[in-house]
Amino acid sequence: MATTSSWLQSFSNLRVLILGDVMIDRYVQGQVRRVSPEAPVPVVEFRSSSSRLGGAANVALNVREMGAEPVLVAVVGDDTEADELAHLVEEAGLSNHSFLIREAGRRTTIKTRFIAGNQHLLRVDAEDTHAVSEDSVRQLMQKLEIELQREHVDVIILQDYDKGVLSPDMIQSVIALAERFNIPVTVDPKFRHFLHYRGCTLFKPNLKELSEGLAREILPTHQDLERAVIELDQAMPHQFSLITLSEMGIFWYDHLHQKGGIIRPATRDIVDVCGAGDTVIAIASMVLANHRPIDQVAAIANLAGGLVCERVGVVPVDGQALEREVDLLEMPSV
Repeated sequence: MATTSSWLQSFSNLRVLILGDVMIDRYVQGQVRRVSPEAPVPVVEFRSSSSRLGGAANVALNVREMGAEPVLVAVVGDDTEADELAHLVEEAGLSNHSFLIREAGRRTTIKTRFIAGNQHLLRVDAEDTHAVSEDSVRQLMQKLEIELQREHVDVIILQDYDKGVLSPDMIQSVIALAERFNIPVTVDPKFRHFLHYRGCTLFKPNLKELSEGLAREILPTHQDLERAVIELDQAMPHQFSLITLSEMGIFWYDHLHQKGGIIRPATRDIVDVCGAGDTVIAIASMVLANHRPIDQVAAIANLAGGLVCERVGVVPVDGQALEREVDLLEMPSV
């Protein structure tokens, strides 16, 4: 077996295609000293504002941070916010390997968060969530096929935020295309198309999404989680389940070998969980593409998710910090 450091370094050999909903995460920072006389709400004294890449674009940032090559494919609006997003993509060094389709009449998604200190006060979303146009779907599928024919891709990530890019037909078309090229497909789902990812390689909902998708409460116990993912596999066959449990860690299950387990998190100061799911699917996908067993995929993704929760806002994982953590990790064995 290769040493931890050597296979982390092998991320640099990976090409990761990310398809899904992109957005701008905007942060308005301020200070609260008083309550408004007009209503029982805090008055935020403005200090600064900043914009970051979010959604599938944040997944691409996590991929790049680990030294791999991200290929970002998405649909945006044809508005000034799309210009801003394209500028952020260029600033992040992602523009040479990105394909952003502009759709007339569609709004580019922006999530604006108001923060005082480390306290998240309010979020305002501006977005369209209806399905993208047939022309956008056609362009997306053409781009995917050209990309897969042109150069090798090691893994495809479907990042769904229920903003309209991923439809049931597109999901199945992408999975079928990936099967033609023998490429694993990993999924970070949302509720609307939860059971439409039949045939994917790895499926990563959080506990709330799993409960909503199966229409019943699921407890964060090994027994209940195992029962739930087996039920999930019967409804939507796939190879691996990875269920994030927030501060309780992560549950993994190998459906071929019918075994799984819970990996508890490291003790951390949780500051902000925003973007943790993006980090988990990015790291899990790359470790899986490096042909590591699923319990190691879960263990490393769990560490990465914990690291980003120590920082405010949607940010990619610090690659060097993750490498140090993994070097100290006693890897589970399969």
